[in-house]
Amino acid sequence: MKQPLNIGNIYSKKSLGQNFIIDENFLKKLDKVIKTNSGTIIVEIGPGKGALTKYLSKKKLKQLYLIEKDTKLAESLKQSYKNNSKVKVFNEDALRFDYSYLNGEVIIVGNLPFNVSSQLLMKWLKSKNWPSFYKKMILMFQFELGKRIISDSNLKSYGKLSVATQVRCKVKKILFASSNIFHPKPKVDGVVLEFDPIEKYKNIDYLKLLDLLNKAFLHRRKKIKTTLKNYLHILQELDIDSDLRAENLSVQDYVKITKLS
Repeated sequence: MKQPLNIGNIYSKKSLGQNFIIDENFLKKLDKVIKTNSGTIIVEIGPGKGALTKYLSKKKLKQLYLIEKDTKLAESLKQSYKNNSKVKVFNEDALRFDYSYLNGEVIIVGNLPFNVSSQLLMKWLKSKNWPSFYKKMILMFQFELGKRIISDSNLKSYGKLSVATQVRCKVKKILFASSNIFHPKPKVDGVVLEFDPIEKYKNIDYLKLLDLLNKAFLHRRKKIKTTLKNYLHILQELDIDSDLRAENLSVQDYVKITKLS
């Protein structure tokens, strides 16, 4: 039976994409999949009222960083954890936060604000040094966006974000999140994905790859002989059929094209 969470007198801000998790059973499931040790540093993005934070703060860890853009919520969190030396609250925008000084057993966790979730993901994937500062990410997305992130080639859901993510991380779905667990209730369901950085393509020019993907998927119904007309000699060298569409090329194909361009 669903256990509702008492979130008190809070009002979500639509401009910040806030949807608070109010289901204790879901929070317990999410907490269970986040494995930590005494050296773990957890970075929680958008903790809100602290529903998940309550569980994270009780885990075995070195430090818990809370990045909350909403000033009132950040102040409330500071008050709640003022006596916990392991918890540090930052009243900052996660998109502008400086993650460069973090290293070690870092796990990024978050019920990401739906309106900037893909931007946040790309920020973390674009790290200049790879593998990045984090060892793992466990993140909540709108269901359809999550579907695009983990999609295989030859599917309509496969696109730029699929390739850009899978070149950097091994991704898997770990929890379905019904819209009923949120307040206010969004129009769509959510999904929690786990990201484990991989080193297979660590030497690729990532910005060059993104440029290639932008061109390939800009007009996704067109064939690559049109969208990638400046790469025809490379396609020929790699024996890739130029009559295919962008969604038909694998992650490996895009990596090969990038390396030869």
